[in-house]
Amino acid sequence: MDYAAAKSTMCRQCGKHFTPAAPRLEARPAAPRENPVTAAAELGATIRGKFEGLWAPKRNSVIECFDCKTQQEVVANAPSTNCRKCGAHQDLRDYKITTSFSRSIRTHGELHLTSRGDLSSTNVICRSAVIEGKLRGNLQCSESARINFIGKIPGRLAAQHVLVERRSDVQFFRRVRAKSIDIHGRMVGDVIAETVVVIHRSGPRDGSVTAKAISVATGGVFSGQLVSRGGGLKKAELLPQADAPAKDARDSADAPVLVAQPLPAA
Repeated sequence: MDYAAAKSTMCRQCGKHFTPAAPRLEARPAAPRENPVTAAAELGATIRGKFEGLWAPKRNSVIECFDCKTQQEVVANAPSTNCRKCGAHQDLRDYKITTSFSRSIRTHGELHLTSRGDLSSTNVICRSAVIEGKLRGNLQCSESARINFIGKIPGRLAAQHVLVERRSDVQFFRRVRAKSIDIHGRMVGDVIAETVVVIHRSGPRDGSVTAKAISVATGGVFSGQLVSRGGGLKKAELLPQADAPAKDARDSADAPVLVAQPLPAA
């Protein structure tokens, strides 16, 4: 774009001078005359809207520096910033992986691994992630990770909250570490949660669970070893009521009971 009366200009890409050519003017029918009162009102509303947009509050977010862990407030739509304390670069962009990807990512944005994506990076740090493709690397989320995938996941996953969707059928080869885990679909593998693991009615769960508490909804199935982190480390298992041991044996924390077959939650 350039002035209509310009005699010459410079290309912004190659730097060469050339004479701009004005576009041809097409004959158009004259527009009907507008009411001056209505036109003035619309013009005033437009100008007022522009000024209101200038002073409108912008959505900001708080990030934590990857290096010095200093928190600072940034504009939500900013692509990047620098730490105010150590000066380290902070990436704020969102990433969408649709093909094979093996580079390291360290961002405060969201990571979307699509169904055709293949993430094999050894170091990926993001705010939140949506996993729909192959995860063969190490993924660490500062907030949440949502899994909507069918297949095996050989990679390592760590997040504050992990959500396994209803249609998912995943098998983890490495331990999943999180603060809390919600399981709606099928999940196989070992998990370590700081607070609670929730197994919903459509979420069968196979593998050991290390957590402070576990909640199994009616219709849910848990099969594996449970390690409670309430006070000390104690082992516990789900038992059928008919085969429950004596009271003195149940009260003993040093005598874990093993179950050979998976049992529905009661």
